[in-house]
Amino acid sequence: MQKQLCIFTSALLAAIAAVAQPRANDDLPPIRVILVGDSTVAPKNGWGPGFCNDVAPHVTCLNLAKNGRSTSSYRAEGSWERVMAEVKNNAAFRATYVLIQFGHNDQPGKPGRSTDLATEFPANLHRYIQEVTAAGGNPILVTPLARRMFHEGILKNDLQPWGESAKKVAAEEGIPALDLNTDSVTAVQRMGPVEANTLAMAPPPPAVAASAASGTSAPAPKTPPGVEPNADSSALFDYTHLGEKGAALFGRMVADELIRAVPELRPYIKE
Repeated sequence: MQKQLCIFTSALLAAIAAVAQPRANDDLPPIRVILVGDSTVAPKNGWGPGFCNDVAPHVTCLNLAKNGRSTSSYRAEGSWERVMAEVKNNAAFRATYVLIQFGHNDQPGKPGRSTDLATEFPANLHRYIQEVTAAGGNPILVTPLARRMFHEGILKNDLQPWGESAKKVAAEEGIPALDLNTDSVTAVQRMGPVEANTLAMAPPPPAVAASAASGTSAPAPKTPPGVEPNADSSALFDYTHLGEKGAALFGRMVADELIRAVPELRPYIKE
C-alpha cells in the first residue's frame, strides 16, 4: 500500500510540475509583422485578417495595406511614411518583418496608379526593400494573389508577370519571396469556378453562378461609383476581393510560406 502511495505521489508531483512549467513558446520575445499592399491584403477584403489570425500572441500584426494602391500610389499618398515610422520605432520588438505585396493596381489601365512592368514596378520594389533594411526591418516580398476568373475551366492568371518580377527583385536583393501567386493559382484551379466563387465577399448573382457551372466566368457586376468594396454595408461579389473564407484560406497560405522562407519564425505561427 505504501509503495502504491509513493508511486501515486510521485506521479502527482510530476503532473503538477508539468503544468507549472511554462511552455517554450511563452518565452518567445515579441516580434511585429507589418502588412503592406493593396485591397487583396487589406482589412475587410484581403488575406491580411486571415494571416493575422494565424500568428501567435507574441506577434503584433499591423495591417497597413490599402484598397486601390500600387507600388507608386502607396508611396505618393504618404502611406509608406507611416510604415517607415513604425519600422524605425522597433524598441519593443525583437524584430519587425514587413510583408509587401503589390501588382493588381500596377497593371495597365489603372489611371494614376499603373507602373511599367519592366522598369518602374521593380524599381519601386527595390526601393521599398532597401529602405526597410536601412531602417532595421526585415523586408519580405509576396507575389500577388490570383484573381478567380476561368475560361473553359482554366484559371486566367494575368498577374503571373508581376509575380515573376517580384521574385526576381527578391533574389537580387537577397531577401525571401512568398509565392502566393503560384499557391493561389494552384488552389483555385483545383477548386474550379463554382467553389472558387465561395471565396468572395458576397454570393454571386444568379447569372454569374450559372456561368461558373459552365466553366467560364461571366463578368462580375460593376461596383457603383464612389462605393468602396470593403464597406460592410455594400459587400459585392467579385473575383478579386475576399470574404472570411477566402481570407482564412489565403492568409494561411502566406503563413505557411513564411514558415518555409523564414524557418526561425515557425514558433510564431499557430499550428
